[in-house]
Amino acid sequence: MELNSVILTTGASVGFFKLVNYGIGKLPVPETAKRNTWKWKNISTSFVHSLITGVWSVLCFFIHPKMAEDLIETHSVFSHALVSVSIGYFIYDFFDMVLNQKMGQSWELLFHHVVVITCFGISVLSCRYVGFAVVALLVEINSIFLHLRQVLRMASLAKSTFYRVNSMINLGTYVVFRINTLAWMTRWLVLNREHIPLISYTIGSVGLAIMTLMNIVLFYRLMRSDFMKSSREKEVKKEKM
Repeated sequence: MELNSVILTTGASVGFFKLVNYGIGKLPVPETAKRNTWKWKNISTSFVHSLITGVWSVLCFFIHPKMAEDLIETHSVFSHALVSVSIGYFIYDFFDMVLNQKMGQSWELLFHHVVVITCFGISVLSCRYVGFAVVALLVEINSIFLHLRQVLRMASLAKSTFYRVNSMINLGTYVVFRINTLAWMTRWLVLNREHIPLISYTIGSVGLAIMTLMNIVLFYRLMRSDFMKSSREKEVKKEKM
């Protein structure tokens, strides 16, 4: 894809997710979510992004399997477009949070978005490391269940069977598609050090280190909220009986 195509695809993506957010705002909102309608729309839009890019990233390797053998130079227009579309979403979401949420509540995600936009931007503009970026987008498979979890909590369905099933799937996909993927990416970066320019290697290493730390913290929070808390509640109930 040429520069004009990248700009057009990224810009169209920004507009698309803006329309998705607007459309979600026109749908019925659960009573318990009306306390923070902006958050409901933001998470629902993130869910749509995860659903699209998660499936898209898998299809990229299915349609063009040779990309898995060379994550630096080999890629297809299909995979290049995916990374451009994802950049558009993160740009949209960045400004959505800046305009509608306090900095103290969103600085972690804003920093995350800056890192992703920078790394993905280098990839699409240089037409290198596109395969590596697509591997990174495999984490969106987990994000589908992560965002669904947030939606269910806002709808006061945290005690439902569906929520419990989603929590278990969320934790399983978190380990497989988020922690393991980040670990594999870090290993790949180290093993291919001689093929990567110092600037790209440094940005990639710092970015992965930050992502890994953030995901370990989030994993602990998920465990504590969905599993440790329920175990403590069961123990308290037994003591009262």
